[in-house]
This record gives sequence, structure tokens and C-alpha cells, in this order.
Amino acid sequence: MTQFTQTLLAGVDSSDAENWQLKNYARRSGYSAIRKILSNKISPDSVIEEVKKSALRGRGGAGFPTGLKWSFMPKQYEGDKYIVCNSDEGEPGTFKDRDIMRHNPHILIEGMIIAAYAMGVKVGYNYIHGEIWDTYERMEEAVEEARAAGYLGNNILGSNFSFNLYNHHGYGAYICGEETALLESIEGKKGQPRFKPPFPANYGLYGKPTTINNTETFASVPWIILNGGEQYLKLGKPNNGGTKLFSVSGHVNKPGNYEIPMGTPFATLLEMAGGMRGGKKLKACIPGGSSMPVLPGEIMMQTDMDYDSIAKAGSMLGSGAVIIMDETTCMVKALERLSYFYFEESCGQCTPCREGTGWLYRIVNRIEHGKGLMEDLDLLDNIADNIQGRTICALGDAAAMPVRAMIQHFRNEFIYHIEHKKCMV
Repeated sequence: MTQFTQTLLAGVDSSDAENWQLKNYARRSGYSAIRKILSNKISPDSVIEEVKKSALRGRGGAGFPTGLKWSFMPKQYEGDKYIVCNSDEGEPGTFKDRDIMRHNPHILIEGMIIAAYAMGVKVGYNYIHGEIWDTYERMEEAVEEARAAGYLGNNILGSNFSFNLYNHHGYGAYICGEETALLESIEGKKGQPRFKPPFPANYGLYGKPTTINNTETFASVPWIILNGGEQYLKLGKPNNGGTKLFSVSGHVNKPGNYEIPMGTPFATLLEMAGGMRGGKKLKACIPGGSSMPVLPGEIMMQTDMDYDSIAKAGSMLGSGAVIIMDETTCMVKALERLSYFYFEESCGQCTPCREGTGWLYRIVNRIEHGKGLMEDLDLLDNIADNIQGRTICALGDAAAMPVRAMIQHFRNEFIYHIEHKKCMV
């Protein structure tokens, strides 16, 4: 189930096999935004200011203001500069970016062209997750269409602006979704995060200034340029401009991608997804992908879907992957599966993450299988505390936060497992 509205995929019929093509994108005002910029000779600074007005925040997880990030690109730098699209969608529960690339790839291409113009960049890369080959092929076809039509290459639309875009197929490692590990991967190296500082804006791809944004972030830009940053802001709420794609999965009747205005109540999103499967009760929800803290159902039902509201509730919006769990879910078993994922995906560069993620998994595994001890609960919290904030990248945090939140909100289930050697549900 995919419901497209508002800005990102408006007018897109996902059942139409040819809807992604340039001719159909053009019918939906495709490439009108870059035409507007070039024909009216809108300055790069003005483009960045419009993005700032929109309050567009990074849709990959961090939620950093996009316009502000673009302004970090050094203007007077005379050498090569790059933009990179992070399409390495590997977060469990997240499947929005691949739908943009499958059903409306040209909106991403146009967004990257506009970003390149705003930051004075001539070359960009789209790093695509290694396990979605068909999406990579779709993007390759779309890039060739755009190049043939004069939207990519030298002197775009007769202007003095030139920009070339290349798709880069990833290797399937979750860690390559971390922006500096992604850069290492593009350079042909092992995908491991870099120390920061220096930050990519100063020392990025091939040691040159680089700006990295998520697929959905770039894809939001054409609408902003065509309709104005203030109009985009009005679609959402202050500090949370526009719309957002949420990937809803788990125990719902209609799992899929739903585009809604930022600040929409979670209860409305749940209703759009057909409500709880089998009429069961909502027990818990992870609102932003598997790395975010879980929230009990009663808290989620009172929460709005935007960065600030989710943070106030005790979690993070993250990538927008909404994982729904009903009353039949064993939270110990759920945590066991999540902990195993992060144990398997740790790159091994940092000792706290390399050793700690395996330690977390083994303890949760023994609790799930009736061999846990009561002191394991404090031990889990202590290990998570010694991982979080002590690694080069955020994968350590991603492993630690679900553990701490599960024990905080569902401690009774862990105690029951330890005392009765079986699930509570």
C-alpha cells in the first residue's frame, strides 16, 4: 500500500509502469523549478535562503536544517566540490526512499540539480543501497533521460551552469548509511566511518568539500522552489516544514508509505494505515526506525508526527519508519531481534560497539530463552550506557537506545521472562 499526496509524489500512479518516465514527470511540472531558477537568473544565495524559509529538515534521520547545511559549503573554494545523495536505505522498517526512486526518480534528480546550482557544484553522486538493484537500474535510466533532455551535462538549458550526476551502487552494509562511511565506500575503500572533525563540508569526498543529504530531502526541493519556502512551511508547522513520508509496517491492515503534513497526529496516520490488524490493541511503536527508542501505545496515541513532538514524547522521528506492535508482541523477543541486527552490522572499528553490541545480544538472547538473571537488567543498562556516545558514528547509539527504552517501558516483561522462563504474552 502506497498513498502519495502533497509534494513528493503528487500525481504519481504507482500502478502505472511508465509513470516514472521523464515525459510523465514533465506533465507534473517536472523540471519547472530549475527552469525558473535559470531563466530568471535567481542567485544561488537566494535559492539557499528559500530552502531556509521552508524549515525543511534532513529526512534521513538527523533532522538538521537543510538550508543551513547548504550554507556551510565554502563559496570561494576554487577546486572540485561535490554533493552526495544518501540513498543507502538500510534502516529496518524504512522503505520510503526506494519508492521515490522507483516511482518519481526525476524529482530527486531535479532536487540534486538545484542543490548543485545553489552550492556551486559540478558533480554529484547518488549512493543507492546495495540490495535494491532494480531501483539502481531505474535511476540509471532516469539519469540518461535527464542527460538526453539537457537537464544534466554542460551548459544546462543554455546557461553557463554545468552539472553531472552519477549513480553509485552500494554494497549492502548498513554502516554505509553513515555519511562518512558512505564517502569511503564511493572512494572504493572499506565502508567505515571517519573521525569528525573534519566534517564533510570541509573534507568530504576525495578530500574535497561535500554536502550530503537524504533522498527525500533532495526530492522536496523542487516544490519549495516552485511554490516558495513559506508555502512549504505552512504545509507543516513551525520548525517542521512541509510533508514527510512515513513507512508504516508491522501489525496494521495496510502497511505502506504515507505522505502527511508534519505535525499530523499519530492517530490519524494509524487510521490511514487501516488501523490495527485484527482489531487488536496497540502495545508499542518505534516511530523513526529500529534505532530509535520504543514508545508505549498510550504515549504514541497522544503524539504528533514531527521532530519536536516525538522528541518530547521520549523518542526521535529518525527516518520516519513507523513500526507498529500489537498486544501479542513479546518485547523481549523484539529486542532480541533488534540487538542481533546491530551486532551483525557493527563495522568493528570502535571497541565499545564491536564488543558491546555482541554482549547486549547475548544477554537478551539468554533472557529470551529462559536463562536470564535479575542482575542482567542493570547489566544491560550499564553496557548500553558505556556504548552510547562513545563511538565514532551513531551505530553504537542505535544499538544502545532500543535496549534502554525497552527496559524502561517494558521492564515487567523482562522480569517475567527471568522469573518464569517464558513469555508473558
